[in-house]
Amino acid sequence: MTGRSRVVIVGAGFGGLAAAQELESASVDVTIVDRNNFHTFQPLLYQVATAGLNAADVAHPVRGIFQRQPNVTFRQGTVTGVDWETHTLELEDGTLTFDHLIVAAGAVTNHFGVDGAAEHAFPLYGLRDAVRLRNHILARFEAAATDPRLVDDGALTFVVVGGGATGVEVAGAMIELITSVLRRDFRAGELDVDRARVVLVEMADELLTAFHPASRRHAREILEARGVEVCTGTTVERVTATGVRLSGRDQLAAHTLVWAAGVRPSPLASAIGVATGPGGRLAVEKDLRLPGHPEAFAVGDIAAIGGFDRALPQLAPVALQSGRHAARQVRRLLDGRPTRRFRYVDKGTMATIGRRAAVAELPLGIRLQGTPAWFAWLGLHLVFLIGFRNRVSVLLNWAWNYVTWDRGPRLILEPPRRPATDK
Repeated sequence: MTGRSRVVIVGAGFGGLAAAQELESASVDVTIVDRNNFHTFQPLLYQVATAGLNAADVAHPVRGIFQRQPNVTFRQGTVTGVDWETHTLELEDGTLTFDHLIVAAGAVTNHFGVDGAAEHAFPLYGLRDAVRLRNHILARFEAAATDPRLVDDGALTFVVVGGGATGVEVAGAMIELITSVLRRDFRAGELDVDRARVVLVEMADELLTAFHPASRRHAREILEARGVEVCTGTTVERVTATGVRLSGRDQLAAHTLVWAAGVRPSPLASAIGVATGPGGRLAVEKDLRLPGHPEAFAVGDIAAIGGFDRALPQLAPVALQSGRHAARQVRRLLDGRPTRRFRYVDKGTMATIGRRAAVAELPLGIRLQGTPAWFAWLGLHLVFLIGFRNRVSVLLNWAWNYVTWDRGPRLILEPPRRPATDK
């Protein structure tokens, strides 16, 4: 026993890692718990799904991240609950005791109760999701090349649900993959790649509703100019293995539906015996502590930071800042000082649409479009990507893609999921 305070962090996402790094010089022993032994850089998952990057480019082993931080250890496991009386974190394969707890378990896909979405849609929130989607996309083209009749059945129709940043980025990357890469992979007499469709569906009247109207218009114009069919003011009513029912429209034959329509808090939020509010996010005090549990904090996507009526969005910058803040409050408590309220600093938001096309909205009312926004997006993501090797690999992949209009990891690594015939 060291006699040092024990801090347990649940989740190795942006919030969890930021908290652990902030505690580097503190007299505490930190244990990070996650079901995966790696951190995933989620903003680039869509590039893995569309064969722009390898899976290893956007992931880094947690133990490797903290090799030079001796007060941090890692425990791979799934958290099932918390015993607040004994300060014990309950795992499927054991327990961990803590003096301070930081819950940064993130979020999972939210299908909003749409019939068939959970069974047939492809989420894009984890590394396995991205690899699985890439396998499926490429397998659909191979299947259609073998049996061209599958094109009429929807094999080459790709529906993306959700007009936020993720949906726009997926749709833009997918149309580039089809028109710039796969069109050259399949010979003219083998498969008519031009029959492939990318359909972006958004229930609001515009895309990127969190952005300025000028940015929204620009994103839509670029997507449509590049061949994406944009359907706004449209909802998904039903999803099957080979079709999508959209509001006010006939059944759309499609073997692929990418679900980028939103997330909900990790199921852990409802399993640890503390208050949750609308949407299932954990209630937190102004300093990010859990009500009634002054030794525990919640950060990132799982927490309703700012209150349920004005909760901050479930984005990486919020997770990073809240994770660092929670760690600082732990240090203040250990020093016998009062905690401070969390104040979020909005440093702007970005979304890429494709090659030399992006929108960026920065502080002081600065708005960028096109190539400047695209370079800003590239630079920002390289800076925040964890691991020197990852940065170099991503930069080389991007450079190769830009110069050659080619994408390397067009690999089908698992048997594809074959759509069943609708009944």
